[in-house]
Amino acid sequence: MKAIVARKSRTERFTREINMKRFIGLAMLLALVVGVCAMPMLAQTGTLKGTTKDENGKPMAEGVTLQLEPVAADKGKAMTVELNAKGEFLSTTVPVGSYNIYLVRNGEKIDGRGKVPIESGKETKIDFDVKADRAKMGINEEEVKKYEQAKAANENIRSLNAMLAQVRDLMKANNYDQAIATLVPAAEKNPQQDLIWGYLGDAYISAKKYPDAIDAYNKAIALKPKDGGYLSGLANAYAKTGQNDKAIENYNAAAQAEPAHAATYLFNEGAVFTNTGKVDDAITAFDKVIALDPNKAEAYYWKGVNMVGKATTGKDGKFVAPPGTAEAFEKYLELKPDGPQAEAAKQMLTSIGASVQTSYGKGKTAPKKQ
Repeated sequence: MKAIVARKSRTERFTREINMKRFIGLAMLLALVVGVCAMPMLAQTGTLKGTTKDENGKPMAEGVTLQLEPVAADKGKAMTVELNAKGEFLSTTVPVGSYNIYLVRNGEKIDGRGKVPIESGKETKIDFDVKADRAKMGINEEEVKKYEQAKAANENIRSLNAMLAQVRDLMKANNYDQAIATLVPAAEKNPQQDLIWGYLGDAYISAKKYPDAIDAYNKAIALKPKDGGYLSGLANAYAKTGQNDKAIENYNAAAQAEPAHAATYLFNEGAVFTNTGKVDDAITAFDKVIALDPNKAEAYYWKGVNMVGKATTGKDGKFVAPPGTAEAFEKYLELKPDGPQAEAAKQMLTSIGASVQTSYGKGKTAPKKQ
């Protein structure tokens, strides 16, 4: 019995060992299966590489990128690829798909390839040659240059208009120094833009920087000689610095350049003559203004003031004004019975012994340029 029992124990022990080995083997198999299932799926990607040349056959780099746009929304991924200093590009992680690929410079697409396939684990090579590609498409390079130049000019004009709008706001707010600080670098960058020099002249004269205003207006006139506004602005600046002969010369030039505004320019000329005591010249200037604009009341008033300057004293001691003096003041009062010079006109009429039939408000005593 003991021998039989012993054999049975060895058999059981052998069986347990077999079962244990099977259990360990099964556990290892399960671990292997679980491990495989737990491994993440690798993304399917391919490589994109190539070179670029611009319109002149030179490598492109600064400011240029590749823009990848997937043809199918569910296949591929929009992305941007940078160029190196040699105009080359390389990306090893482009998701599998079909792409439209564009060469982009300063935000503008200048060359491209359509429906480029990117396959898993494979390399796709594209070489961009802008000049050659355009030639293949029958694009005239000269026409392209003209288009790009026109586009650049239009963009510059839009930028300048925005800057000038800012300057106008600053001028309205009497912030002349800030306006000048804005205009000076713009003029340095765009020295052929007469409008900038004209605005700069206006800003300088408003800031009472008259020599600078003269310089700015002269630069504007050099670019646009027949602009009445620039000529008149220059005349104003000369008048402010006591260069009256140059002021008169430029007012006359402005009147000839822009007949539609000649009355204003000649009125300012008359103001310079008045302020310098040249009454005959002033009267002539105001007569020209009246001939051009018979309803310009201020011209009648200042003509009358200058005519009073030619008055004499008669043998009877009475004040004798030249013929037409009273008529000049009366015309002013007719056109502007409540005008700023009405009281002064009334006093002038009284001083020369003319009757005054209406009452008026207070006036001023010096001509103001218009």
